[in-house]
Order: sequence, then structure tokens, then C-alpha cells
Amino acid sequence: MQHEMGLYRKPFESMRSGRKRFEIRLCDEKRQRIALGDTIRFALQPEGTESLAVVVLGLRRYESFEQLYQEIPLRDIDCEGWTMSELLSSTYRIYTREQELHHGALAIEIRVMSQGMG
Repeated sequence: MQHEMGLYRKPFESMRSGRKRFEIRLCDEKRQRIALGDTIRFALQPEGTESLAVVVLGLRRYESFEQLYQEIPLRDIDCEGWTMSELLSSTYRIYTREQELHHGALAIEIRVMSQGMG
């Protein structure tokens, strides 16, 4: 199955370069449909002018983003040197704490397969 998601420039470039081996998302209904071996097309946001296709190598579910960040090596999400406070602050600009309590967090282990335009 193929899934569609968006990424802003910095995480997009981290993923493209291979520095970002895990994509961090809310484990909501959309992400719960992801399975090992699926592909995800990440479109560069907000432009949508570039994309990356990745294959899902692993899925790790957590009760909270803090628990996730304690277990996933920060170098694998291209956040080496970040404090827990910085990680959570960045995450809570995207997701609310209420969403986190309801759904939990998901670390999607990926490998880039191809890059494209549009």
C-alpha cells in the first residue's frame, strides 16, 4: 500500500540525505494503516514541487513522544544534540498533548527509494 504525507524543507532534506532514518508521527488512524513493506510518498511542503518515496522497514509505537525520544537514537532523526525540551516543543507545534494522549506516538523506520519532482 502507498501512503501520502508532507514534510517541510529541513526534515525533507534530512531524509533525502539519509541522516533521518525515522519519521516521527502521531499514531492516529491514518498512520495505524501503515504496514511493514508499504511505501510512503513524502511531498515537500508547502510547495509540493519535490517528493521522496520511501519503504517502511519498521514501526515502533509509544505512549508518548517523550518515551519515543528516549528510545530512538537522536542521530537517526537528525536531531543529535537537541534537548528533550527542544524535541517536545518542536513536536507540540505540530500535535497537541491531547492528540498525543489519545493516539500515542509512532516512529516509522524508512529507507529512501527514489526522488522525484511534483
